[in-house]
Amino acid sequence: MARPYSLDLRERVVEAIEGGLSCREAAEVFGVSASTAIKWMRRHHDSGSVAARPMGGDRRSRLGGERSFIEERLDAVSDLTIEELRDALRDRGIAVGYGTVWRFLAKEKITLKKNRARQRARAA
Repeated sequence: MARPYSLDLRERVVEAIEGGLSCREAAEVFGVSASTAIKWMRRHHDSGSVAARPMGGDRRSRLGGERSFIEERLDAVSDLTIEELRDALRDRGIAVGYGTVWRFLAKEKITLKKNRARQRARAA
């Protein structure tokens, strides 16, 4: 992932614009895009700061509080599929994607092993 521009550069661009240059002229002088200079000025006017916002997102699962429900469903129906689990969660008002459920199960080390009776017959 790319890093944000330095605070020093951001401040110099904003100072140049406040000193009389247009956003486009300041962007050309400092080697950034015009849209970047415009966004920095807008941020400066709105918040008084040109510092970069935190990067990355929230890595907590939306299913964090649903572990007991998921385990109860798996105990009740041993051959539950991820799609069926998604439907059960949707009924509780939690709409999540297939991958979200998959990653939650993997992180929590919950397996959806099928029983032997449902496995395909082996060659003799």
